[in-house]
Parts: sequence; structure tokens; C-alpha cells
Amino acid sequence: MQSRNFLNTISAFIAEHKLLDERMSYIVALSGGADSTALLLSLKALGYRIEAAHCNFHLRGEESDRDEAFCKALCEKEGIPFHLIHFDTHTYAELHKVSIEMAARELRYRYFEQLRKDIKAEAICVAHHRDDSVETVLLNLVRGTGYNGLTGISAKNEHIIRPFLCVSRKDITCFLKDVGQDYVDDSTNFIDDVQRNKIRLNIIPLLKQVNPAAVENIDHTSRRLEQASAILNSALNDMVSKVTRKKGDVLYINRELLAKQISPEYVLWQILSKYGFSSAMVEDMAKVILSASSGCEWQSATHIAATDRNDIIVAPLEKEEFKAMRIPETGNYIIDDSHKIRISCVSNDGNFKIKRDKSVACLDADKVKFPLTLRRARKGDRFIPFGMKGSKLLSDYMTDRKFSIIDKRKQLIIEDNDGKIVWLVNERPDNRVAITPETKKIIKIEL
Repeated sequence: MQSRNFLNTISAFIAEHKLLDERMSYIVALSGGADSTALLLSLKALGYRIEAAHCNFHLRGEESDRDEAFCKALCEKEGIPFHLIHFDTHTYAELHKVSIEMAARELRYRYFEQLRKDIKAEAICVAHHRDDSVETVLLNLVRGTGYNGLTGISAKNEHIIRPFLCVSRKDITCFLKDVGQDYVDDSTNFIDDVQRNKIRLNIIPLLKQVNPAAVENIDHTSRRLEQASAILNSALNDMVSKVTRKKGDVLYINRELLAKQISPEYVLWQILSKYGFSSAMVEDMAKVILSASSGCEWQSATHIAATDRNDIIVAPLEKEEFKAMRIPETGNYIIDDSHKIRISCVSNDGNFKIKRDKSVACLDADKVKFPLTLRRARKGDRFIPFGMKGSKLLSDYMTDRKFSIIDKRKQLIIEDNDGKIVWLVNERPDNRVAITPETKKIIKIEL
């Protein structure tokens, strides 16, 4: 492909996908390799306002410094503003307990986004090409994926733009040869020590032996799937909205409505994959959609899902286990970053009015003995709900009030020094400490 044809192909792709605007400025992620070098020269030749950004991750010794010097010299020659940053990638990976590859990715994109804001650029242009997209399709297929994973790399993802998805690695190197521009090679790309490299160096050459047009055919298929996925995603989103409802950070999936969908399991996957649940977990959940069983549970790294009555309830896992809190006297106490409890004592002069607010409890001070304890409800806990005479298990009370299994687990109680539950927090006080006409002092507890 001659350089003019190459540029025409890129220009047409940009126009088709509405990727760039000549009135805006853009950052080019420049590594010094063939792909990013060609991207820099192409966008300049097409008349776009660009600046380059290079990250030195200090992972390849002299090679890393060589790449930095090359990028700086190239930008000086082309008159393109150059931004440079150095990273201690190994330390970052150790601190955040991620792989070197993930550490470099996180550092790179965080820096690009901050730079974009600082220089008021419209977006960041990266040099992923057609071969990269095909590798992604194969990698997702090997790992296991839904149809969205077979659509390859998208041309635009928020502020990340990929103008080279219409050309191959061979097209890129031919363009650079045609314009007489050299580039640097990352030697780690030629070692099959990571999954993507194994696919690039071993699998794709084998596929080309089966069919020389294998890469092109896979790319064409992924692009058709991309169009089909837009239609499927729209239909799936409608299904998801029909079967779910949210209350705060808790999601409720109606099992009865879910079972009526064309493919309940796939709709469930569409919902739960966002919360880190694996396909195996979703398959297991799908088996209980039509059953009446409750109390089944699954956990991802960040969320818990549980069957409860006619719902599957999805809630965030607690960052750390709630620890019982001792409250020695009246005052203000911090529970966590977003909650505190205020306990005050006031005289009952006959004009005191009890608030109709579940987050406030008003109790007879003479019937409550400090210190108090704020803790989670436990199996076997009993109290006498306000307005009743006989005691009741907390678990039975919460079941009667249709608490979900998640709500039951999170329920807090306050007990006094005699071990008497005085308040089912945000729900109901105990009748034994209720205010009467004879009450002289009132303890007011506000969460």
C-alpha cells in the first residue's frame, strides 16, 4: 500500500466513525514502535493538531532509554510538542498487587487522561490496528466470552480513539518504508511468554496456514458482530430494565419476570457480569430461577448475590466486618466514614414530641442502663417490639416485615448493659423501654 493510499484509508475510517475533528487537538500515545510512529506521522500528514506523550516504564533497561530518546528526536524533527513521564512500574505493581503488564496499563492511561485534561485535548489516539483486534478476539474466545467479546477492539471508547483499526501491521510497516521513517522494536514482543504473544507468534501463523485470509476473515466477522451486538444490547437492556429494580446500592432481580424472558440465563449474565460473577456462577443461579428456594448465595470479588423470596438480591460486600461498638455515655460517636450516632438525654416536660422517623429512637432513660453496645443482630436475639407484650425472635420479626436476606445480615441493634435489646436500629424500639406519661428523662438516639 503506497503512502497516499494508506492515508486515504485512515482518513476514510476516521470520517466513517466520526473519530476526529480538525478543530480539536489530540494526544498521540507514542512508544517509538512502528504502530505509534506511523500514527503520529499519519495524523500530522492529515492535518490534525497533535501532541505526543511517551511513558518510560523502566522495564527494559537501555532499551527503555533508547525508546525515549527516539521519540524525543522524532517529535523535534516533526515539530510536534512532546510530553514525557517516568514510572517506577515494579514498585507500583508490588504496592497494588497487580501484574507488571496491568501496572503499566493503569499508569499509562491514568497519565494520558490527566495530560488530556491539563492541555485541554479532545482525546488520546492509540495505535491499535486490525491485527491487534483479531488477537483480542482470539484471546477472549480462548478465555471464554459472550458475543461482545467477539467484536474485537472498538474504534472509540470514551476519550480513547483508535484510527488504525482499518489497517494491518504489514500495511503500517510498508507505509513507514515508503516515507523513509525508521522506528524501534520492543524485544519483549518477540518472546512468547504472555498469552497475547503466544497468539501473535504461534496461533495466528498456524491459522494462516489453514487459510491465508484468516486474519482478514476474523476481522470482518468481528465487525459484523459489532453491528449485531448493538441490536442485541438494545434488546437486552430493555429486558434487564423489566426484571430489575434498585434500592440504594442493592439490586433486585425478579425471578418470576426473569423466567419469562426468551433466554433467562443470558439476561442474568448481562446483569451479573458487571458485578464480577463468573459464567459458572450465573449458570448455577439460572438453575434456581424457577424454583422457590431461598437462601442460596454466591460471591464475586466485590458483591454477594442471594435468592430471597421472589428475588435474586445483589449487594456490595462489606469492605470489612462490622465490629461491635461500645457506647459508654451520651455524646456523638463515629461508626464509619458515612455514619455517626448521636445520643442525648433530655427532660420530659410534657411538651416533648416523638418524631415519626425510623432513624430516631426515643427511650425512657430510667429503663436503659449504660454502657450501650451497637452490634449486628445475631441468631437467637429476642426483643419485645414496641406496642406488643410478648417477646419475639428478631429473625421472626424481620421475616414478618419481609426483610431480605441481605437486610437481615446488615441489621444493627443497640443493647444496654443488662443485655436487653433497646432498639432494632432504624426499625423499632423495645416496648420495655418505651416512653410513658411517667417518664422523667428521655434518651434520644439518632443515627
